Amino acid sequence: MISPHVILASASPRRCELLDLVGIAHEVQPADIDESYQDGEEAAPHAERLAREKGETIAARHPDAIVISADTIVVIDGLVLGKPRDEADAARMLAMLGGQTHVVLTAVAVSYKGKMRSGVESVRVTFRTLDTERIGAYIATAEPMDKAGAYGIQGFGATLVERVDGDYFAVMGLPLARMVDLLQEIGVRYEFGALLARPSA
Repeated sequence: MISPHVILASASPRRCELLDLVGIAHEVQPADIDESYQDGEEAAPHAERLAREKGETIAARHPDAIVISADTIVVIDGLVLGKPRDEADAARMLAMLGGQTHVVLTAVAVSYKGKMRSGVESVRVTFRTLDTERIGAYIATAEPMDKAGAYGIQGFGATLVERVDGDYFAVMGLPLARMVDLLQEIGVRYEFGALLARPSA
């Protein structure tokens, strides 16, 4: 068995931290792709397509590396919430989420030597009731400004969440258990701190 080079095709510090958490040494190489929706495309297929395209972009440059890529989308009442444009947009999103349940969709794709597998993890997240003062105080931390849905569950935003039904790590941006299963499907085994593959995989 060998331990191939691992590349994370994402600039997300959260995803990098999660790979570090489970001991997977990796290099970060974000993939620059068009993330626009295609006509009639639903949220989950959109997230999975983007995760795959990110992975394919990096794998084409590094065919012998294990490439891990992902995409996260926040959806409430059928409306997709991306990253806020400004503080007013963040306040609008947080007001929508307060006291409600929304869905976080995180797609993950893995590839190695021409093989790719992907999947989407769906998680229901329920927020506590938020008043204008609390929303303003949270926005003042600047944490919401670079995150889909205008919150980060691994930071101050953890105090806004009442309940998580599903994979917490998917809400952070990388469903680790699903990732390990997908890696297994392409011949890569997770050995608690390392990814191992047969040379002919």
